[in-house]
Parts: sequence; C-alpha cells; structure tokens
Amino acid sequence: MLESIKSPADVKAMDRAQLEALSSEIRKFLVEKVSKTGGHLGPNLGVVELTLAIHRIFDSPRDVVLFDTGHQSYVHKILTGRAGDFDGLRQRGGIAGYPNRSESDHDVIENSHASTALSWGDGISRGFSLTGQEDRHVVVVVGDGALTGGMSWEALNNIASSDDLKLVIVVNDNERSYSPTIGGLATYLSTLRTTSGYEKFLDWGKGVLEKTPVVGGPIYETLHGVKKGIKDIVAPQGMFEDLGLKYLGPFDGHDIEAMEKALLKAKEFGGPILVHAITEKGRGYAPAIEDEAEKFHAVGIVDAETGLPVKKSAASWTSVFANELVEIGRERKDIVAITAAMLGPTGLDKFQKEFPTRTIDVGIAEQHAVTSAAGLAFAGLHPVVAVYATFLNRAFDQMLLDVALHKAGVTFVLDRAGITGDDGPSHNGIWDLALTGIVPTLQVAAPRDGARVKETLREALQVKDAPTLIRFPKGAVVADIPAFERRDGVDVLYRGESADVLLVSVGAMAQIAVEAASQAYREGVGGRLRRNR
Repeated sequence: MLESIKSPADVKAMDRAQLEALSSEIRKFLVEKVSKTGGHLGPNLGVVELTLAIHRIFDSPRDVVLFDTGHQSYVHKILTGRAGDFDGLRQRGGIAGYPNRSESDHDVIENSHASTALSWGDGISRGFSLTGQEDRHVVVVVGDGALTGGMSWEALNNIASSDDLKLVIVVNDNERSYSPTIGGLATYLSTLRTTSGYEKFLDWGKGVLEKTPVVGGPIYETLHGVKKGIKDIVAPQGMFEDLGLKYLGPFDGHDIEAMEKALLKAKEFGGPILVHAITEKGRGYAPAIEDEAEKFHAVGIVDAETGLPVKKSAASWTSVFANELVEIGRERKDIVAITAAMLGPTGLDKFQKEFPTRTIDVGIAEQHAVTSAAGLAFAGLHPVVAVYATFLNRAFDQMLLDVALHKAGVTFVLDRAGITGDDGPSHNGIWDLALTGIVPTLQVAAPRDGARVKETLREALQVKDAPTLIRFPKGAVVADIPAFERRDGVDVLYRGESADVLLVSVGAMAQIAVEAASQAYREGVGGRLRRNR
C-alpha cells in the first residue's frame, strides 16, 4: 500500500480493514528502514494510528500539522509522499530526521527543540484569524515529555484566552520522553490514564438515586450541581479546563476509529481544545517493548530482527565522562548531577544508578536546571549540569545572571558539541563557544581526548567560586594524544626542527592538526602545534 500513497488524500478513501493493514505495513517499513540508517524508531512506532487519524480528519497542508518534537514525524513524512526517500533518512542528500520545509509543504517547524510547538500553533492560528483564514485549522501534536517544559505552559495560558482559535492540541501520552517522564505533570497524566470519567460516575449516581423515592431526585440535582468538585476528584482533567481549555479523553491512540471521532469533535468545536491520546512507544516491535529504559527512542544501525547493534560501538566521549564522574562521585559526596530529561544520552544514567539521591532529572526544563544548580551551589554542593550543547542555548540568561553573576561553582558538561551530522541543523552544537565566551568568570575547556576529559573534569570540579564548562563532540573518542611539554598552561603536541608554522587546535581537532603538522614537516615546512586548554 505504501507505494500508492502520494498524499494524505490517499488514506482518506481507505476502509477500516485497509487502514489496519496499512498500519501494520508502516510499522514493518519503519523497522526495516530505520534499522539500516539509525533514527528515532520507538516514538514513530507509537504514533502510526494517531497520525493516520489526523490526516484523515484534517486537510494538510491547508490545515497545519505541527509536531513537538519533530522526531515523531516519520509517519507524517510517509503519508505526505516521502516513503521512497527513507533509504536516505538522516544522510547527506536524503530526508531529515525532523520536519523540513525544503522537503514538503506539509512541514512547518524545522527546530527539533522540545516545548516550542504550542507557541508556534498559537501564532499561526492567530495569524490565520487576523488574515481572514478562519477556516484553516492548526493541529499541534505534543509529546507528554514536551509538557514538562515551561514554555508549553506559557503557550497554553495564552491559547486558552482566545475562544476563537481553530487550534487542536493532541497530547501524545506514551509516558516517556527520552527517559521515563518525571515530575508533577507525569503524575497528573498518570491519574488521567487510570481514572474513569466523572460523567460515568454521575450516570451511575443518577441511575441509583432516581430509584430512591422522594429524596433521590433532589440529591442527584445537588450532586450534579457540585460536579466541578466531583470532576476534580474523579477526573482531574479539570487542570486543563481551569485554564480555559476544553478537554477530550483520554482515548486509545491506537484505535483509529475512536481517534477520528474525537478529532472530528475537536475540529467542529470551533475553539482551542485538547485531545488526550494514550499510545505505546515502540508498539509492535518486540525489542523496543523489551527496552524498559527508553523504548528504542533513538537507535543506530541495528539488526532488524533482534534490535542489537550491527557492530560493536567504540568507546564514546560520553562514556569517558560518565565513568569518570562516577569515580569522582565515590570520592566526593558534594557532587550532584542534573539533566533535562536526558539521563541516558548524556551518560548520567550511570551516576544515577550508583547515586540516585544525588541525580536530578528536571524534565525538559533547561532554564530551571541551570538556576536550580546555582541554588545547589549556594547550599554547599557542586552540581554538574549535563546537556547537549545545542540545548544550553535555551538557558543562556540563567547561566549569565543566575550562575556567573553569583559566582556559583557550577560545572556544565556539553555533549554533542560541534557538528552533529545526522542529527540535523537544530542539534548542531555550534553556538556554545560564541555564547559562553562572553560570560564573565566562566572557564571553558575543550579536551582533545579521553585523558583530557578526565583531567579537565577534575580541574573544573575544584573551582568553587566561578562556573566551569567542558565541551566534547558526538561519537567515538579519539586515541589519547600526549604532549611533548606544557608551556604556560599550553600543551605542545608536535615539534619540528624549526618553527615556520604555528598550528593551534581546539578540542577534538587536535588529531587532525597533528596529522597536518606531520605532513607539513614531511614536505619541508617546519611547524609547531600548540593548543590552548
């Protein structure tokens, strides 16, 4: 069936049996393709029916469909005619792992940072209203993890203030973001998942009380009159409704018919409305279901049958940092680790396993993580904030004013610094040096190899009255490059007989710079390689 799908219109005419068959085919297709290229497999296996239902009820691209985050958009790409491009997923010249405007008119957001889509949806929907395009709807698919970000709630507060926005919010509730979703909102959604609707409670009460002579009717009317209180107890979707948002659900996100009915009601409502869908991350793929930690959130190249890596992974920069932090944690009880919903990707899962009470996962809330770290430092601890380099952009103000201004001893560890290749442009960690270079008192290290990761981490954790930062790239760590000597804090890595050329390397570029110096020397050019630490 996939070969016949060129646009969402092709799935609108399908009957139930065809849709079920297509869902199964899409899952097999995703496992086959993503296992060869790597990518976000688990999230997309979980949104197959949900995405089908959205495209059958709404008319993309006239109706705008936004994903938060974009890594759950693979099925959307398939239904918008890009199945034939999946052999090049996340590869040069191929399709992106996130929505991409250059690929399709059906894609709007290219930024893969979480918790932004509701603000996009608010702006687009308001724009349609102001420009006389009130017949166009906006659908925002929000992963439950994205709702742990404060920006989502800023958007919800504003969305609820406008009754005429044609905005449908679909909460894709699979109980997980990168790692198991944590925090008050996660508990709240869990309650919604396990609580029967208050309408059913009232129906039961009405049936019983109407059979009670004389007093039954008045009691029911009183009970119905205080249904707001009952709602808060029996069905706490009241939190959303208290904001002014109509709430529908929760629904089985794998029941296409149920989801279509819910989405049709939402479309006809005429104002901002939230549809709560329960899905299973990794659905239909045994290795993903068995992966309790992250449900195959993102994978490299794996065997499609077993889910195991095709080749053994080399030691990574992340693993060197993770192991050394555990060693330091054993030596020092003041070390605490903070992450923003990325324990596994940043290597802090190892620290958490040994020191669970000293590991803090704040959810997708980088700003809170950084300011909270300043508070921990004030209390006498030394926090290590581990995030991807691209995500530190979101907390620059907090780093500048809450950490540096207050001379807080906080260590930032930036994974994925530099070009990240297949992760796409919004994940490239290319801004942190420019941003952090203007922060007073901040000391920055870009270690050239694994030995220097350990060394600079220990140095950073000795600094008590100023912030420190360590950055390293994605992928396998390079072989250690020992220095011939150290002069005024600068390591000399290569020394020829003369000094016609001076090469200065930063971080992992040291290996290439040494090779370049060696080649230059062989060709008769004297050189000396120096590196500022």
